[in-house]
Amino acid sequence: MTVIGYGTLGTQQKLQPVSFDREPLQAGEIEIDITFCGVCHSDIHQCADDWENTVWPCVPGHEIVGTVARIGDGVSKFAIGDTVGVGCMVNSCQLCAACIAGEQQYCSGPKSATFTYNGPKLPDGTNSYGGYSDSITVREEFVVSIPAVIEPAKAAPILCAGVTTYSPMKHFGLKKGQTLGVAGIGGLGHMAVQIGKAMGATVVAFMTSADKVDAIMAMGAHKVVVMDDVAAVEAATQSLDMMIDTIPYPHDLADYLGFMKPGSTLVVVGNMMQFEAFNPGPMVFNRISAPVR
Repeated sequence: MTVIGYGTLGTQQKLQPVSFDREPLQAGEIEIDITFCGVCHSDIHQCADDWENTVWPCVPGHEIVGTVARIGDGVSKFAIGDTVGVGCMVNSCQLCAACIAGEQQYCSGPKSATFTYNGPKLPDGTNSYGGYSDSITVREEFVVSIPAVIEPAKAAPILCAGVTTYSPMKHFGLKKGQTLGVAGIGGLGHMAVQIGKAMGATVVAFMTSADKVDAIMAMGAHKVVVMDDVAAVEAATQSLDMMIDTIPYPHDLADYLGFMKPGSTLVVVGNMMQFEAFNPGPMVFNRISAPVR
């Protein structure tokens, strides 16, 4: 099946129309006509080859909402005409312990997980193409239903930015009444603020400039700390039970360790390049966990 999309053919090139062939529909797969696709900062990183792993041509997009157009043999959860969503993965081995446990992102099969674009997690020479296109084919296990109460366009960012920020809150046990910090108020940060509030936390947004203060307060943040406001930074010292760090570029993690209570958790979900060198002393003496998701 020939598909039309937007992609890049090399580093730092602008998106341009491209055509490519999707594999024929297989058993257990769903063909989706794409109606909406969010723009994730990962798309920008991948097109720019910031992670030095881009496979060309690169057709990004992994916040996908669309309508089921065809279903393969054995599909049981969806029907033609359903409104559905697709996130960061479209396939995995389905056989390893991680896949059986429902944690396909840790697939230990020959290719590991297959990302929605930029190919298998363990490169094998093949590529995959994402949601900046008119159609996509995905295994049933990686498709979710979009409830009618959610507008499809608004549902799309939930498939990556929403999951990326909700997952660590759930996994590391954010509790009602605790204080959640959100560093970096971009796409992920906006989601983290809203989800944290919905989970009953007091949400504090940390940003480097004041131009988004009104907008993020309107989204539900209880407090905003601008990082060059010395008094606000001092007042926030050791006030957080958890922080979701969504900043997508290298930055000094030490700037945020002082906000963490003893025994707290700082979760990095944005930066996949590098961090500046920092003194880990506060982590050691305050038993601060700093997992990278």
